[in-house]
Amino acid sequence: MPQAPVADQRRLLDVQSLDTHLTQLRHKRNTLEVLATITELQSRLEDTATALAHSRTRASDLTRELTKAEDDVTQVTTRLTRNQQRLDTGAVSAKDAQALMHEITSLTTRQAELEDVQIDVMERLEAHQEALGTVENAHAQLVSALADAEQDRDAQFAAIDQEIAQITARRQDAVAGIDDALLALYEKIRTSRGGVGAALLEGRQCGGCRLDLNAGDLDAIRSASAESVVRCEECGRILVRD
Repeated sequence: MPQAPVADQRRLLDVQSLDTHLTQLRHKRNTLEVLATITELQSRLEDTATALAHSRTRASDLTRELTKAEDDVTQVTTRLTRNQQRLDTGAVSAKDAQALMHEITSLTTRQAELEDVQIDVMERLEAHQEALGTVENAHAQLVSALADAEQDRDAQFAAIDQEIAQITARRQDAVAGIDDALLALYEKIRTSRGGVGAALLEGRQCGGCRLDLNAGDLDAIRSASAESVVRCEECGRILVRD
């Protein structure tokens, strides 16, 4: 049975308390509610960004389609105007005038058809721009919400990190001067036993696993010297006797 000063064994309880506090703080840091909020917002933002990219591409396609429709109308209108001007001058032959009138009729029909196409594209573009505005607004709101959530997370992180630094400093003071072998044993057990390496023996109950020691184990512990480092037979943790 290893030996260590009684005072050092009792100091392990202070160290354990600080270690437990540190574990709780780290767990709190990793499970902040705002972290889940950020994850959800990031996922929604990715979906919205994809939808926004598709919507902007569609708007660009419709804009090009409208430009082409406008150009087509302009070309026909220009030719129609030119032919009408030639016809109005009266400086053309009867045969040419007849050909111009025939072409003017065809161009007028074509102009009406192209204007219908232009109006259709304009209406589709206008409707899509409204949808695009809705997506852009949703995207902007998510960006703002994510920024707020990240700011909240950083503020909570800072507060927790500050407390962790303070507890860590107190722990360094608490372990100073403790028997090296005892401290090494404590660290080994703590690592393998869920963060608890030492516990108080409360009557016949282990403060670590909360199980009652049997009579034989309890007699062995009571008969051991005060400097003997005893351990719980159930969980293996160091038992500090009061």
